[in-house]
Amino acid sequence: MNQVHIEAQAQTTDLASFRTRLISFAHDLGFGTVSAMAVTDRLIGDPVFVGFNNVPSAYLEDFHDPAVYRCDPVMQHCKTRNIPIVWNQLTYTSQALGCQWERQAQHGMASGVALALHLPEGKHFFIGLDSDFDVHERPLQLSRIIGELHRFASCAVESALHLMAPNLTEPIRRLRLTPREMEALYWTMEGKTAWEVGNILNISERTAVSHMASATRKLGCINKHQAVVKAIRLGILR
Repeated sequence: MNQVHIEAQAQTTDLASFRTRLISFAHDLGFGTVSAMAVTDRLIGDPVFVGFNNVPSAYLEDFHDPAVYRCDPVMQHCKTRNIPIVWNQLTYTSQALGCQWERQAQHGMASGVALALHLPEGKHFFIGLDSDFDVHERPLQLSRIIGELHRFASCAVESALHLMAPNLTEPIRRLRLTPREMEALYWTMEGKTAWEVGNILNISERTAVSHMASATRKLGCINKHQAVVKAIRLGILR
C-alpha cells in the first residue's frame, strides 16, 4: 500500500466516511476487525473515551466492559507507550488471562497489532487491528503492517480527533477555568461545603469560596449548584 493511498484513506471530513475508510484499511492489510478510539484526559475525573469499531455484536458487551479494559494487556501497553504492540495468545496467557483471550478468539480476535499516539493537551488516539490468524506466523508481512499502521495513524490522528471528539477539551479552553476552579467545582459536585473544600485543597474557606465564585461567573451561572450542573452538561465534569 503506497503513501498516497494511505493518506487518502486516512483523511476525510465526516465520521461515516472515516469509519468506512478505516475498515477498508484494515481489510487491505488482511485484518477482519478494527477499532479506533479518541481519549481525552480531564483535569478532574476519569478520561473520556469516544470511538467506534466493527467488533462482532456477540462480543460487544465484553469489548466495552471497563473491567476487561482495565486488565487487558494490549490496552495497558497502549495506555502509556507510543510503540506498537504485536500480540497473540501468549500475550494473555503470560498474565493469566487465557480465558479472556479464548472469549475474544472465538469472535475472530486471536491476534493483532495495536498502536496509540499520545499528544499534547491530554489527547490520545488508538487504533487496533485484530485477526483470526497469528500475525507472528507471518514475519515477512509484519514489518510492513506495522509501518503502514503507523503511517495511517499519523495521517488520521487530526481528522479522527476532530471528528470523534471535537468538543472534549474546548469548554475548558474557552472558559479558561483554572485547575483550582476545576477542583472547587468537582468537590462541590461531590457535596462538599466551602469549608470542606478548603480543607481538602489546603486553602482557606474564603479562598475556596472565591474559586467557586470565579468558576460560577465564568460559566455564566447564578449560583454554585447551577454551575455544577452546567459543567456536567458541557462535559467538564463527570
